[in-house]
Amino acid sequence: MKIRINNSEYSVKLFNTPTAKAISEKIPLSGNANVWGNEIYFSIPVKCELEPDAKDILEVGDLSYYPPLQAICLFFGPTPMSTDRKPVAAGAVNIFGRIICETQALQMVKQGDKVEILSD
Repeated sequence: MKIRINNSEYSVKLFNTPTAKAISEKIPLSGNANVWGNEIYFSIPVKCELEPDAKDILEVGDLSYYPPLQAICLFFGPTPMSTDRKPVAAGAVNIFGRIICETQALQMVKQGDKVEILSD
């Protein structure tokens, strides 16, 4: 799977989770970026329940799903909830993948930019 934003592409490794399966079955997906600190998120037409291993403290590069907003979330640094360099989500999320390339260009993404989730 890959993510395209502003002519930049990011390779993603999907994990073997129910959320990853549900999302991959609906690709291609797109939406408009919401930016919250060093997190980009956007709603998708996929409904998943919170998984048993869901958490709110993440690692840079984590790709997750936030059930209350039916949103994909990309974490590339601290968020307003962070107390250190680790990203902290607004609530528990299902981590379903990891960006496996440099994420620094994500800092250039602006509110409303088009985000596309594509197959390889």
